[in-house]
Amino acid sequence: MKLLALDTATEACSAAVWVDGVVLERYEWAPRRHTALILPMIEAVLAEAELAVTQLDAIAFGRGPGAFTGVRIAVGIVQGIAFAADRPVVPVSTLAALALGVARDSGRARIAAALDARMGEVYWGVHEIVGEDAAPLGEERCCAPGAVTAPPGEWFGAGSGWAAHAETLARRLTVSGWRGDFYPRAGDVARLAAAPSRRGAWVAAEQALPVYLRNEVVARPA
Repeated sequence: MKLLALDTATEACSAAVWVDGVVLERYEWAPRRHTALILPMIEAVLAEAELAVTQLDAIAFGRGPGAFTGVRIAVGIVQGIAFAADRPVVPVSTLAALALGVARDSGRARIAAALDARMGEVYWGVHEIVGEDAAPLGEERCCAPGAVTAPPGEWFGAGSGWAAHAETLARRLTVSGWRGDFYPRAGDVARLAAAPSRRGAWVAAEQALPVYLRNEVVARPA
């Protein structure tokens, strides 16, 4: 299987190619530079993999939650490529991608992912990592840090929401540690898109929709 993936939902920007389990990736922490970086990144990883877009099986993207502008950039680019190449798309939760990346880095399996949503809120999701898949243990939410929930047990925190609200979040669940400097990466979007359990999530290009989790969307730099 061959997949192209991208993520522009947070301050980080990345593109990756997944080819039969091997991941090639370009990643940069680049607030407000996503539109300048993402297309060259896509071209670079495709060239490194020696692939044309028409050789891909699908195109995956971080569908949010995250910055409104960043999520819209990903949707627009993925739809353009997918329509032109007549390929399906795979929307992947940015919280799940964040959880998978932190799990691989930390060796932990139960990840409480939180992205800073501004306005005193976080985008929240808890996942259990099995291999290269992230199983959600509850619905993703946008809520105040003091309102987050998680099943009983020990958790490892991940994401900018922990950097901003660690003290409050840690009062809501048992935490063994946290990484507030970790962001979703396209390589993990690709790994999740390739998981056998996700094949039912492959959709036509026009169904590549963003997920904001907040009714009042606030634009942030991308």
